[in-house]
Amino acid sequence: MDVVLKTHGLSKRFGKRWGARNLNLEVRRGDIFCFLGPNGAGKSTTIRMILTLLKPTAGSIEIFGQDLHQNRGAVLSRVCGIVEKPDFYLYLTAHKNLEILGAMTRRVQGDEILEALEMVGLKSRAFDKVRTFSHGMKQRLGIAQALLTKPELIILDEPTTGLDPQGMKEVRELIRRLALERGMTIFLSSHLLSEVEQVATRMAVINRGELVVQGQVSELLAREATDYSIKVSPVDAALELIRNLSWAEVLSVEDGMLEIRIRSGYASELNRLLVTSRIEVSSFYPRRTLEDFFLKVTEGTSEI
Repeated sequence: MDVVLKTHGLSKRFGKRWGARNLNLEVRRGDIFCFLGPNGAGKSTTIRMILTLLKPTAGSIEIFGQDLHQNRGAVLSRVCGIVEKPDFYLYLTAHKNLEILGAMTRRVQGDEILEALEMVGLKSRAFDKVRTFSHGMKQRLGIAQALLTKPELIILDEPTTGLDPQGMKEVRELIRRLALERGMTIFLSSHLLSEVEQVATRMAVINRGELVVQGQVSELLAREATDYSIKVSPVDAALELIRNLSWAEVLSVEDGMLEIRIRSGYASELNRLLVTSRIEVSSFYPRRTLEDFFLKVTEGTSEI
């Protein structure tokens, strides 16, 4: 697998405090890579080092197989990053804003601007003034601005912060579309874990500046016992069956809905046992969330 971004022992110290410490991250081509952690964990510090806005105290960064420090111009020409809320000329149209801002790096054509706006779902509003845009639309316009450079790697720092549920949904769908339809690699940080769970392919969890865990989202979530909600009938027969299993535990029972904790790898076996025992299974779905996982892996991590 082609590695797009790799850090080696990346660290940043502010006085006596480590903002990031010994981070070894690996982002592969086509990933939607989510960099997770609570506020103040070191996510923005790390992103600013990757974009050369902060100088590392120690460690190194490779992007597209090249050392970032030695090849800054060539590497960053293939990368775009949004680390703060994008600013626009509110009295100008979206199209005019992109024309002006795009010209800061190169001369952009009108069809390129319209293509970028179409990619973020704003083509129909191209000639509307930005002051009429919602916060979520401005966020997508910021991504459209970044897309004018035709990047291979997009870095987004907390892209859904301050958005309402509709705005979050729009940005989430855009991130998926850029990865799946355009083949772009996305690196985004977030503390909104429920949002991340819906888009991530791989992730890293950081806490107090240190890497806690990294890998495929599906594999990491499958490591531990998972809670499931199961609707069954008759309930008594299902409870008798489950209570005799060493790898399943009944957590609660309410209105025919069982909350069950099942050891990793046994969910399909439980479903099979219920069906072959002539117990009707109306629904069977996991209740484990990325938030559960995050709380577990960061629990008890030491102070830096």
